[in-house]
Amino acid sequence: MRQHSLSFVAVLLVSLVVAACSTAPSSTTTADVSSSPVPTTSAAGSGDATEEPVPSDELGPFSCDLPIHEDATVARANITDVRTGTHAGYDRVVFEFADGLPEASLERAEPPFTQDASGEPIDVQGESFLRLILRGGTKQTLEGTSSYDGPTEFETGYPALVHLIEGGDFEAQSTWYFGLAAESCVRVLTLTDDGTARLVIDIEQ
Repeated sequence: MRQHSLSFVAVLLVSLVVAACSTAPSSTTTADVSSSPVPTTSAAGSGDATEEPVPSDELGPFSCDLPIHEDATVARANITDVRTGTHAGYDRVVFEFADGLPEASLERAEPPFTQDASGEPIDVQGESFLRLILRGGTKQTLEGTSSYDGPTEFETGYPALVHLIEGGDFEAQSTWYFGLAAESCVRVLTLTDDGTARLVIDIEQ
């Protein structure tokens, strides 16, 4: 009888060992999972100008040949937003308008800089400078109100664009100064196909 009991215990132990082995966890480790590539997103700069358009080679080349001129689509275009942002390879400024685009000229500039109409001095940070003139582009409405109440100065500290500041808004013409870390080439885009009108200026890093 004792021998039968020992045999039963031995069989029971073997059964438990087999069962434990069959329920052991898989040999896959967290290192195997983490080795898969994980998509990342890049943070935009102040003003969130990375919304339009998506960075790609289809945007066209940069040009070092300034001035650059863009024709107007309307006689008066009220500014509704100004945004800045940065991408790998370039920094971006976006001017958004109601109804259409004003006539725009982007040119190199040299200090000293003064406020339109008043002649008060303007301090623009940077080592190289651009002047954007928007003829018919203004935040002053015909009703005497303002179409844009956001910032008119951006101390960005981006790789290429370090400073953006309004130089004046007088008689339906506004001026903006770009302070750059060094002389850079630019790309100018106009977008009017999604219900809004935007002037996009990319500064090569």
